[in-house]
Amino acid sequence: MITRREMLISLGACPFAIPFHALAQQQAKVWRIGFLAVRAVPPSPSPDPFYMAFIQDLQALGYTEGKNLEMVWRSSDGKNERLPKLAADLVQMKLDLIVAIASTPLRAVQQVTGTIPIVFVAVADPVALGFVASLSKPGKNITGVSILAVDLSIKSLELLGAVVPKLSRVAVLVNPTNPTVPLVLKQIQLAAKPANIGVSAFEAANESQINAAFTAIARARPGGLIVAPDPFFTGQSRLIAELAAKNRLPAIYSFNSYPEAGGLMSYGENLAMNFRRGAAYVDKILKGARPADLPVEQPTRLELVLNMKTARALGLKIPQSMLLRVDRVIE
Repeated sequence: MITRREMLISLGACPFAIPFHALAQQQAKVWRIGFLAVRAVPPSPSPDPFYMAFIQDLQALGYTEGKNLEMVWRSSDGKNERLPKLAADLVQMKLDLIVAIASTPLRAVQQVTGTIPIVFVAVADPVALGFVASLSKPGKNITGVSILAVDLSIKSLELLGAVVPKLSRVAVLVNPTNPTVPLVLKQIQLAAKPANIGVSAFEAANESQINAAFTAIARARPGGLIVAPDPFFTGQSRLIAELAAKNRLPAIYSFNSYPEAGGLMSYGENLAMNFRRGAAYVDKILKGARPADLPVEQPTRLELVLNMKTARALGLKIPQSMLLRVDRVIE
């Protein structure tokens, strides 16, 4: 006959004997991360390759979709007016963290939550735009990886002047919905004034406006073009490069996707690395770090990329001094 002690041991063991492994699986944390961008995101058939770099680094850090990670992807498809609704929808999902790509999506998310951790990628001057209190101490629920787009505006004008003899007027293509535009234009104008270079801004916020802007630029007959950093423009890099070539317009861009698409040259950060660093921030926060305590990271390496085929087609003679500074030449 079973004793009372044996019966208690038997009963006490039951919850842990067979179901323990299943219980552990049920209790394994599945992190839910939202992702808000302007350009196409997975599961789009042609997602941005930079997003793939982000996913690959998350995987290297131990996060796998379908196991311990759920990604909620949202894109405005180039329509910034859709961002506030998309951001509000993400916040309603009670996610563990939201990743915002560039300043316009970040602004949309910032306006609807002050509690969900937010990691930003490819945002210019987050202090001036009011996203963080300082680079060293962000102070709230937002931190991430910045770009030097505003600071590099002066350098863009200098590099354009180095390949365009007697540059006297420059056009700047800007997206008026991007909050960094006033900062970028101010830097270019300050740099242009001592060199007696006139600066004219041309606005575009969609594909048809890009075409219209280039028609207006062609009429203005500037000696060169600076394309301001903007996620929508980067998604239209091939169109913009083709229009610049069609109008025989030497142009400089912020990211290497432009010269890879036929643009003349770019000077700026490697965006893939920017996204990879964003994955590291996600990992730190999911492991318990507070965004307020994680300093904003700035790029440590900038790249000058030159498309020599385009330079020859434009009849440009690239100075030897510049060729020595180029990090990558595309033939």
